[in-house]
Amino acid sequence: MGSISRYIFRTTFGAFALVLISLTAVIWLTQALRDIDIMTSQGQTILVFVGITGLIIPLLVLVIAPIALLIAVVHVLNKLSTDSEIIVMNAAGMSPWRLFRAFMSATLVVSVLVLMISAYFAPKGLRMLRDWLTEVRANVVSTIVQPGRFTQIEANVTIHIRERRPNGQLVGIFLDDRRNPNERMTVVAERGEVVDNDAGTFLVLQDGIVQRRETGKPDPAMVVFDRYAFDLSQFAGGTQAVKYSIRERYLWQLLFPDPKDQYYIEQPGQFRAELHDRLVAPLYPIAFVIIAFAYLGAPRTTRQSRNVSMLGAIGGVALLRLIGFASTVLGANLPIMLVLQYIALAIAIGGGIFVVQRGLIIEPPAFLNRWIETAMARVLRLTQRAAAS
Repeated sequence: MGSISRYIFRTTFGAFALVLISLTAVIWLTQALRDIDIMTSQGQTILVFVGITGLIIPLLVLVIAPIALLIAVVHVLNKLSTDSEIIVMNAAGMSPWRLFRAFMSATLVVSVLVLMISAYFAPKGLRMLRDWLTEVRANVVSTIVQPGRFTQIEANVTIHIRERRPNGQLVGIFLDDRRNPNERMTVVAERGEVVDNDAGTFLVLQDGIVQRRETGKPDPAMVVFDRYAFDLSQFAGGTQAVKYSIRERYLWQLLFPDPKDQYYIEQPGQFRAELHDRLVAPLYPIAFVIIAFAYLGAPRTTRQSRNVSMLGAIGGVALLRLIGFASTVLGANLPIMLVLQYIALAIAIGGGIFVVQRGLIIEPPAFLNRWIETAMARVLRLTQRAAAS
């Protein structure tokens, strides 16, 4: 890399990192708030909450990275044009193709990042998230020790705890067990604690009363106890085999699926669509940058507006991504539709490289350009008047 290429690579990659981190943080926060019940209703700490919700970050990066790179490249190209640096480079004999190669260096780094996340890190994060959520939500102990709430840990079994002390001791315990249709058992205890041992998980109650009311008998039987153990193991679902969804499979598992896999047997089209979506994922950053550079990379004077070209680049990228989404969705039932995304990417990449290599300038007709500029100026004036009033 020459000094100019290093400058462009450093500027582009820095802008990409900034945009990626910012967008990922905002979207992660909105997604994480949806799982806030992990702390409130499941009794988990803030570290567990952040750890669990943080596992979706690789998937967010996979989706956001191409968009962040596009924003970074558009920003850098606009900056270079505003400062007349592109014109100076062109006047010094630097062709648009050489400038384009500097941007492609950063693009290839992002493409490799997307490939690794798509093949391994995103499925790994989703797998860990499913395992962790399954473990947390199956933990009966974390469910019942919620002070001030009546919690139904199973049908016809309700528990209420007044207070949970820092040492783990529970105070003011009420337990109602109506599983037996011939008998209703109600336990009230001053305090208790959850005990795990080889025999299972038990709620050991102290200083309380057990009331048993049998069907057909008017008076309940009441027993005062010093210690009473209530078995919680029966409410735990135990270790269950976790079945990973198609999105949670690694790339090689999509390439070579197990013929006996139940998901593969029931949804072979979804496997195929997900596989092709993973394969083309690293190509989108390349296609986005090529489209952006084809519209914005050519040297222009400061009198020439770049707004229309910027809109054209955004529209081209949006159309390309829309075709990719439609191809993946429709390709689950119609395999021939999966070819559509490859054709669109080939046209975008091939056509963009042709434009860049020839140094062509993509612009609408002069009359359309003037009409768009006039319309934008009118909208700007109306906005300024509305803000002033």
